[in-house]
This record gives sequence, C-alpha cells and structure tokens, in this order.
Amino acid sequence: MAESFDTRPVLIAGGGIGGITLALTLHQIGVPCIVYEAVPDLQPLGVGINLQPNAVRELYDLGFDDKVLGTIGIQAREWALVGRNGNDIYAEPRGLLAGYRWPQYSVHRGQLQMMLYRAAVERLGPGAIRLGHRVTGYRNGAEGVTALIETRDGQRTEVEGRLLVAADGLHSAVRAQMYPAQPPIQWGGAIMWRGTTPGVPVRSGASFVGVGSLRHRVVLYPISPPDPATGLATINWIAEITVDNAKGWTQGDWNRRVGLDDFIHHFEGWDYGWLDVPAMLRGANEIFEYPMIDRDPVPSWVDGDVALLGDAAHVMYPVGSNGASQAIVDARVLGAAMVEHGVGSAALQAYNDKLCADISALVLRNRGSGPFGILGLVDERCGGVFDDIDQVIPAAEREAFMARYKAAAGFAIETLNAAPPTIAPGARARSS
Repeated sequence: MAESFDTRPVLIAGGGIGGITLALTLHQIGVPCIVYEAVPDLQPLGVGINLQPNAVRELYDLGFDDKVLGTIGIQAREWALVGRNGNDIYAEPRGLLAGYRWPQYSVHRGQLQMMLYRAAVERLGPGAIRLGHRVTGYRNGAEGVTALIETRDGQRTEVEGRLLVAADGLHSAVRAQMYPAQPPIQWGGAIMWRGTTPGVPVRSGASFVGVGSLRHRVVLYPISPPDPATGLATINWIAEITVDNAKGWTQGDWNRRVGLDDFIHHFEGWDYGWLDVPAMLRGANEIFEYPMIDRDPVPSWVDGDVALLGDAAHVMYPVGSNGASQAIVDARVLGAAMVEHGVGSAALQAYNDKLCADISALVLRNRGSGPFGILGLVDERCGGVFDDIDQVIPAAEREAFMARYKAAAGFAIETLNAAPPTIAPGARARSS
C-alpha cells in the first residue's frame, strides 16, 4: 500500500502565482504534482505589483534571472512617501541600491503569472496543469487526500493525492471547508482605483512613490522601461480614499470597470510640477475599482494532508508589496519542508509552524496601514502639512519604523543577505 501511495501526485488548487510557483518548486525537488485551475484559459490579467528581494531570490533559484524578469518589469530603485503639499516624508533606496544581494522588481502581475505558467508547461508537461477544473472541497483519508473537482461543464470527479495544497485565492473553497464559520471578507473602508498610463518616470526613474495622506493618497511606479522613441514608460497607479464602511461594500462587484468622473474630483489640484496627478489619471485607457480587503487570520493553515498557501492562507491589504512576494516564499518554504520531512503531513506542519503565526501578524500589521503608517503619524502630529519633516518625525524614528516593517515582512537586509538558500541546489524531497 505504501508504494502505490508514494506514486500519487501532490494536488494544487489554483494556477495563480503561488500555485504555479509551488508546481515549479515540486518539479525542482522531484515531486510529481497536478495543478487544477478554474479558468479555461489563462490570460495576463491585473496591473502592477512589486516583488520584494526575498521573493526575487526564490525566482532566481527557480531559473528566472534578470534577463527573464526584465521582460516583464523593471528593477525598482527607490521607495518614497511625499506629503499632500509635495514635500518628502521618507525616501530610501530599494533592491540592489539598498545593499540587497537581489533586486526588487516592479512587474505586471499578469505577465508574471504567464511567465511562470509557460515555464511550468515546458518543465512539467502540459498535462500537469488542468485548466477549467475547480477544486470544490476535499476529504482527508488514512493515507492521503481526495480532492473534489468540478469542470466548467458541471462534471464532478474525485482525484486522490498525497497532499492537497490550496492556492485558490480570496474565495478559496478549501479554506471555506477548513473554516466553515470564518468571518466574511473584511473591508476597512478604503476604495482603490487602478490603472496604467504612459508617462515619464519621476524621481529616480524607477521609484515607488506614495503621495498624500493615510486616508487619501496616490501610489505610482513604472512597470516598464521608457520607450526609446518617446521616453514614456508604463506607469502603474493606484488612487485611494477611505470612507465610512458601516454599511459594508455596496457596489456589488469586487472588481469593476469605472469612468474617470467617478473619482477624479478627489484628486483635482494635485499638480506638483514634477507630478501632475489628474493628468496621469486622465491618461489611462481602462480604470478598475476595488475595495481594499483582507480576511481575519486563521489559527492554522493545515488540516491533515491539506494546506493553504498564498491568498487562500493570508490575503492582506496591498500596502507593503507583500501579496505575490509572500505567495512565492510560501511555495519555497513548503518545498524546503518536503526536502527535510518528506511529502506528507509532517512537511505541511513544519511549513505551518514556520510561517502561519508570523504572516498572520503581518496581515494585521498591513490592516493597520503597514509601511504607510508613517503617513498616519504625520497626520496626527501636524495635520499633514509641514515644511521640515524632521521637525515632525525625526529621521531615526522614520528609519526605525521601516526597519520594523521589513523585519516583520521577511526582507530585512542583513537577515536576508546572510540566509542560506531556502532549497539547496540539487536538493530532492525525502521519501515519506
């Protein structure tokens, strides 16, 4: 019985960034797997995201070097916060310029997913990724797990596996079964409008810039190099306000296309010379509206031979550039646990022990505004208007605030630079 069990694949629910990274990791360490993705045809959807150096390190170790990553984005050079009156609050170098051994990348989320997907098809074979198949639930058994699967045309089937890893996102069916009494999606009142606009990059030319206050701001950064002919790059932007959330999210859709007139009045007059916010917003072809949402943390990501990963485990506010980065790190930590403990429940528990408590705390830290919390301090101390930021928040206090956040998010420079590879070159999973 043990021999036949060992031939069963690890089943992965969800073909997003976390799920495909896990598939590539399992292939690297010699573990067969099958990915079940609900959509019938993957498309490069989404807008810009940032990949922190801790995630880029893992992509390097999977064979995605700068030549590859440079096709989907650019290396970030600076992270900066600017007050509503245009004066700097905080700025620091990022990636290699900050002293990391790995860069930070600003990329198009959909192009990152497609890059990983194409690599997975090439390395694992097309049969390893089953599109149009949704994992709707599971049953733990004495030796392994059974995934309940539904196809696009309504057919239902069951598949046995050694483990099931649910990387099926915000609306995870696996998490819902694991925690049937979980609270509803949490919305704190922030509304985001997102788009991309051709524009001249500001400041360093590859800067992540937040402008405004804690409850009323714009974030922007380039996700492509400037076109040699025009000098224009693709600028990813997020415009955001916070409103009373007592009545909950009333718009219906969690992601809907909207017109400029729905929100531009919140940002009229935001022209600083070096940045004309209304003109940037007007230059977008498409604009989408999202509520800023997360879920309350759960006490464990594991139930027997089933584990949660990525947004299914820890969907969080997008304020610290950790969402996709943490999904990548999750996949690699889980792979390392299989190298050490074998392909079984012991590996899932080791993964859970290493990450669940700390990342659950990060979810709550991001709910409290994450690194943008400095803007809240500025609001409290001077109403957001200042001439000299050092008179409001001394430099040492600003730097200590950011250092605490980086440590919590897993990309403190000295710690990350000194850490050995998550998975050693040539490592293979232990037999369980």
